[in-house]
Amino acid sequence: MRVAFLVYGVLYVVIEVVGYQLEQVSWPELTALDVATALTNAFLTVAVLVAVFVGVDLAGHRWRRHLRAVAQERARLALEEWAAPEPLTVQAWRPGPLALTAAPPRPTGSARPRAGAAQDSYAPNAYARQAWSEDAARDASGRLL
Repeated sequence: MRVAFLVYGVLYVVIEVVGYQLEQVSWPELTALDVATALTNAFLTVAVLVAVFVGVDLAGHRWRRHLRAVAQERARLALEEWAAPEPLTVQAWRPGPLALTAAPPRPTGSARPRAGAAQDSYAPNAYARQAWSEDAARDASGRLL
């Protein structure tokens, strides 16, 4: 169907160009050379139009091939980026933590406050005291267990 429209369009252009050329020459003065000139001009016009259409089609194919190559390159680069990601550095949106203040000095002496001493702010350390007496590892006869 497209070929039929293309042939009809070419014939229409040829007939229009020949008709215009013959109109420029009056009918009584018409010679075979005038008809040949009109046909030559018509076919030259058709050849130029075909060359323009072929050039546009060729440029379109090259452009699409170029766009396809660009898209493949972008896809390859995106795949490489996902294949070996680098660590992301993220800026904090809030300020960093404040520095810790120095701790008060540890209490010295026994864990229990003495009668006259002020109360320490620390609780006695359960792990600092000895869990058994020195004699717990010996039996009643004095031998080591």
